[in-house]
Amino acid sequence: MSSVAAFQDLTDNLPDWVEAYRAYAAEGRVATYIPELAHAPQQALGITLHHKSGAVISAGDAGMPFTLQSISKVFTLLLALMDRGEKAVFEKVGMEPTGDVFNSMLKLELVQPGKPFNPLINAGAIVISSLIRGDSPEHKAERIVRFIRELAGDEGPSINEHVYRSEAETANRNRSLAYFLKDNKVLDEEVEPTLDVYFRQCAIEVTCAQVARMGLVLANDGADPFTGRELIPKRYVRIAKSFMVTCGMYNASGEFAIQVGIPAKSGVAGGILALVPGELGIGIIGPALNDKGNSTAGVHLLRLLSERYDWSMF
Repeated sequence: MSSVAAFQDLTDNLPDWVEAYRAYAAEGRVATYIPELAHAPQQALGITLHHKSGAVISAGDAGMPFTLQSISKVFTLLLALMDRGEKAVFEKVGMEPTGDVFNSMLKLELVQPGKPFNPLINAGAIVISSLIRGDSPEHKAERIVRFIRELAGDEGPSINEHVYRSEAETANRNRSLAYFLKDNKVLDEEVEPTLDVYFRQCAIEVTCAQVARMGLVLANDGADPFTGRELIPKRYVRIAKSFMVTCGMYNASGEFAIQVGIPAKSGVAGGILALVPGELGIGIIGPALNDKGNSTAGVHLLRLLSERYDWSMF
């Protein structure tokens, strides 16, 4: 199906598909371990697709704000690469999927030299947060927000203070990870200031449209598709997209690669960032999560779209 025909088909059918696939939310549960996230509506489902032509399609609860959570890890990785370069980043984090849950510390102890396997699990993302340049946690977080706004083409994304405080007050597991990394001499910065950056980046509030626009930049290898200006070096975008394919959907990344086959990154607020390389960016919100921490309705919807429009890279 040509892209013009596909977008017409999407325009005609997407609202009905969203309403039908909303039923899958009943199979999941809204995250409660960060108390502020527990207020999200269980049945919500929304999507925005942003095509390189400029065409935008939204359906369902696409206007509902949500926090990036682990989706932010893609963009802090990119910013750390731009700040420090590949050598410095990959001295501190690996390049391999783990097969473990996103907040596991198992392999930090079992596999030497005790550095995180990749930058998209919590341990790796905490280390990446420490590599962002800035004079203070607030300055580093401000740089991350500015970067997100630039990629979204929108001044709207900002830190949700309620979620930020909720994360900071309930982060015993992440504190354990960070202190373990500090003890292993993988984390060079002080623990609490580093965690403060991490909590702030996870609490950046966005909409599906903003996430889709960010995904479109990645789909276009880091260049703004409408101005041609390079926002991120192509090499770093390729690194980020590789991690999205291999690690982006937690320990369901292999299954997602087989069933959907496009780069994606999920977050426990129910968001999904996805992209079809060279074509479009996708933002999804569906707060009810499956047992792997991914939006259950969102994953089902992406599988439908990928199969119908032959999006799989494989």
